Parts: sequence; C-alpha cells; structure tokens
Amino acid sequence: MTQTPRLAFLASPIEEAGKALEALSAMHGQHAPEDADVLCALGGDGFMLQTLHKYAGLEKPVYGMKLGTVGFLMNQYRETGLLERIAAAEPAALRPLEMVAQAESGASVNLLAYNEVALLRQTRQAAHIRIELNGHTRLDELICDGVLVATAAGSTAYNYSAHGPILPLGAGVVALTPIAPFRPRRWRGAILRADTEVVFRVLDPYKRPVSATADSHEVRNVVEVRLREARDRQVALLFDPEHNLEERILSEQFMA
Repeated sequence: MTQTPRLAFLASPIEEAGKALEALSAMHGQHAPEDADVLCALGGDGFMLQTLHKYAGLEKPVYGMKLGTVGFLMNQYRETGLLERIAAAEPAALRPLEMVAQAESGASVNLLAYNEVALLRQTRQAAHIRIELNGHTRLDELICDGVLVATAAGSTAYNYSAHGPILPLGAGVVALTPIAPFRPRRWRGAILRADTEVVFRVLDPYKRPVSATADSHEVRNVVEVRLREARDRQVALLFDPEHNLEERILSEQFMA
C-alpha cells in the first residue's frame, strides 16, 4: 500500500482484546469496516471466523492478532510496528464451503464455512448417512458419530482431531473425514477436488436425528446436506512473512 491504510479494529469480548482495541485505536485511529482498507481482528481463531462470516462480503483483507486461546489463523500480538507488519504481510486466499441444508421441517438453510461442514448425531443413536459425489453414490451407508468436509485452512482443526489429513494451502482439495466410523470399519475418508459437489443424505432421520454445522452455525434435524467450495467468494488473510499460513500448515505435519 502506498499510503497509510485505514484500519478497522475488531475485538472479541475478552478483556485483553478490549484493552488492545483501545490502545491500537488511540495509536492508529478507528474506521468503520465499510470505510477501512484492512480489518484487524483481535482475539482467537473463533473470533477470526466470526469476523470472516460477518465482513467477508466487504472483500477487505483481514490481519488478525492473537488474544485468545487458539490462534492458528492469527499473528502474534504486538502494539508496535503494526503498519510495517501489515505492509510486509503475505496474503492467503481462502475460499469457503457453501452448504445448503434441508431440515426435516422442510426449511432450507444456506451457510458458509471457512473451516469445515460437519454432520453430527444428535442422540445416543449412531447416524446412518449416504454419501454422494457429483451425483453418484460412493457410500451407501456410513454408520458413524458424524462426518465432515474440511478446507485446507480447517484441516488442522476438527478434521485433524478426527484423524483426517492435513491439506496444503492452495492445492484445490478438501478432506472428507468420518467421525468415529463403525461401518465400513476400515474407511478413513477421502481427499476430493474442491469443486466436487458432496451430498449427505440422512437415513432414518426420525430415529437417528443429525445436525449440520458450518463452522459454529448449526442446523438441527437435517435430512440432506449439499455442499461444495464457493466459486464466487474469497477472502484474504494477512500473515507475517516469517510465519505465514502455508508454513503453519506444513509445520503441523511434522509436529510430534
């Protein structure tokens, strides 16, 4: 940027983030997100996801600083040198998953997910789910606690905890990962092209109800979930060069 960027500071509800908001606003001024050049999110990964869901339509780059418990999508917090850090930051382009969930009531809900879309059983009964890819049935019946589709940015989170693969940023793929699968016992998921249309059909939804979540947004009692990478939506996250998102994702694969 050739001129001093206009910054919009956004803070999570925790006390440390509030104090940082006051200090940084005093140093750099405060602009409305609609008028800013860069959005600065102060908090943890959960707050970063909230920021993306709320403001991604503005198509403004987002520079996050960690003031929460988990900060995989954030830079380290420092009050000094912020403008220089933003000027030197490297962008990581993220495309969300677009989910259309059909509920038992007949309602249709459209949501975006920057980390993952997950289907989860709502009761003690295991979920029975059919999986279709691009109109073809690939798995007649998955008996499980749930199943998820994760982006590369989200592949180190819930997906990795469910023993799914970590995906390189920019590879154009997503992870399809079962959660505690019972049958087929040896099926461990798949890596799919990001433009694959994935359809989950819930079998016996009355006896075995299932919910669907797109990041932190939940739809209860779904009967069908259809998703694929959003083609017309993209957001840029800014990272300090020495610890950019691509390097973080790579490093995660070598952690003991």
